[in-house]
Amino acid sequence: MTTQDLKQMDLDYTLHTYARNYTHFVRGEGSRLFDSEGKDYIDFGAGIAVCSVGHGNERLANAICQQARELIHTSNLYLIEPQAKLAKELIKQSGYDMRVFFANSGAEANEGAIKIARKFGEVNGETKRYQVITLDSSFHGRTISTLKATAQDKMHHYFGPFPDGFVYAKDILDIPNKISPVTCAVLLELVQGEGGITPFDKAEIQKLAKFLKEKNILLMIDEVQTGIYRSGELFASNYYEITPDVITTAKGLAGGVPIGAVMTSLKDIFSPGDHGSTFGGNFLSTRAALEVLEILKEEKQSGRLEQTISYFAQKLQNLQKSYPEIFTQEVGLGLMRGLRLKDTESFNLFLQKTCENRVLVLKSGKNTARFLPALTINKEEIDEGFERINRSLKDF
Repeated sequence: MTTQDLKQMDLDYTLHTYARNYTHFVRGEGSRLFDSEGKDYIDFGAGIAVCSVGHGNERLANAICQQARELIHTSNLYLIEPQAKLAKELIKQSGYDMRVFFANSGAEANEGAIKIARKFGEVNGETKRYQVITLDSSFHGRTISTLKATAQDKMHHYFGPFPDGFVYAKDILDIPNKISPVTCAVLLELVQGEGGITPFDKAEIQKLAKFLKEKNILLMIDEVQTGIYRSGELFASNYYEITPDVITTAKGLAGGVPIGAVMTSLKDIFSPGDHGSTFGGNFLSTRAALEVLEILKEEKQSGRLEQTISYFAQKLQNLQKSYPEIFTQEVGLGLMRGLRLKDTESFNLFLQKTCENRVLVLKSGKNTARFLPALTINKEEIDEGFERINRSLKDF
């Protein structure tokens, strides 16, 4: 079947929720993807920060295959060995004194966080505090509740009425101004994935964490994208040297197998029946996540991750300095980085030309090119990707 036939099949039978690029990828190796014509692409997007250990990772594939042969799913009514081991490993590697609930996505993880906040705000079963503060330009998911938690007007078209109880602050310093007698939690990303890849100031975050603790308001950190070593630490919260009450994560945790997780220091906030998931934390997803965590822990402890972050960041900085008429700023943290372009026209042209030269780059905000490579990307792949980007810029 040709790519054109598959494209038509997709258009005929799949809901049109994505503005697809109909490049037909058929296999991957490390940070290279290969299309149906055999052409290779350098992947600087990693499935939007999902393929944390690259494509076709042999260790991950073997772990998935072995688990699939034994057990894929039994339900959370019974003991799930890799789930218990994964929960322990997340706590151990993070250093936080928490317990974990497993879901299937970042949106589901954030739904769990919102339920934790709402129950925390109850007193003797009665609603006392229920409002959650989020930040402008945030993104927390596409369920009805997480859409409303997302402080972007464009995300609030259709689908109403939305649930009440979300208040938007324009920035970190504005959060205290939004607190009311019914505020129970603040939910924020330390680096906004859809908001321009700008890390918040560490001192401001630490000051906020202390302030919220004094007010008995939960600090909930959305680490769906920043988590699982993308910042250079297991969580960006570790990098910022804060201890949140709740952490959510998902994307890179199982290297491409759907999973989400909510971690909280409120260890007994839920009782049986308060929350659940049919598929969440099953044998397959948690076994995959255990292997991913082991691979990335080795990358971290060996020093390779730090070297990769430094090398990739330097390449981006050199690119910005070489083309100041195109790029205004290099931003980001760890291997969650961005290049700001001078205007929307240049930004769209950059995305077009890089794709034509077979390197995959993402977008964030209006004019920020987003780079989220696999954490295991090697120097050869980095060099080849930036060579192709330089080739793209000659066409400007």
